[in-house]
Amino acid sequence: MVPYAALWITMLIGGVIVVTLAFLGAEVYDNVVDEAGLANLDKPALALSEDLRTPWLNSAVTAFTNIGGGIGMPILGSILTAWLTWAGRTWRPLILVGGAAAASVTATTFGKKLFGRTRPDHADAVPPYEDSPSFPSGHTLNTTVVIGLVVYLACLQIQRTVARVSMITAGSLFIIAMGLSRVFLGHHWLTDVIAGWLLGMAWVGIVILAHRLFHVMRHREHAGPAPTFDHPVLRDELAAHHAAHRAEDHSEGKDSPGQAHGSRRDTTSG
Repeated sequence: MVPYAALWITMLIGGVIVVTLAFLGAEVYDNVVDEAGLANLDKPALALSEDLRTPWLNSAVTAFTNIGGGIGMPILGSILTAWLTWAGRTWRPLILVGGAAAASVTATTFGKKLFGRTRPDHADAVPPYEDSPSFPSGHTLNTTVVIGLVVYLACLQIQRTVARVSMITAGSLFIIAMGLSRVFLGHHWLTDVIAGWLLGMAWVGIVILAHRLFHVMRHREHAGPAPTFDHPVLRDELAAHHAAHRAEDHSEGKDSPGQAHGSRRDTTSG
């Protein structure tokens, strides 16, 4: 149990974070239903967005928000996942990102139909307009899941701390910008976006915790450590080096008794 103490602590803390995120997402929905709390920020946020709009900014934000749509995000996610699969020489990114994204899209579609919230009026939005239910924001939730897992998997491949921090920062900014673009264009209320962030992060947390637990349980008989941020290729080379070193020591150990016996025999003959 001791070798896995760090893992279980991580699972405990991670589980608390996931439950907290899910609880906050539910609280946002309660605010929407009761038209209280964060829901009081919806109309002011929309009004501020309308004040900031200009023709060129509208076009730029529309182009950006399309990246998180039903066509853009699958393309971007596929490219990033393919790169991670090739760089890591493992199918893990394809399974994790693909599976999590499929579940995210399904949950978002079901959630929209279940809650049935109306989007802001077309008069307050930038075309092209969208008529599907508003809560939660699918662009925001799905972008959070895909980019969040891509960043996690990329950090498993990258050794330099600066590179990891840069990757996490860039991914976070992209996720935040995607959510705000939905409010800016009048395609979603602010609470739709906040719920998308919270639920998306909760789902990312669940996938990461499941991945780490699966790795340890799979290699438990070998007393293998939990996944780290070591590069898999370097890790395999190091393991092979240690195995060769142990084999060499074992071979030398076999020769030692014979050599000692020979020395004693030579001494006797003399």
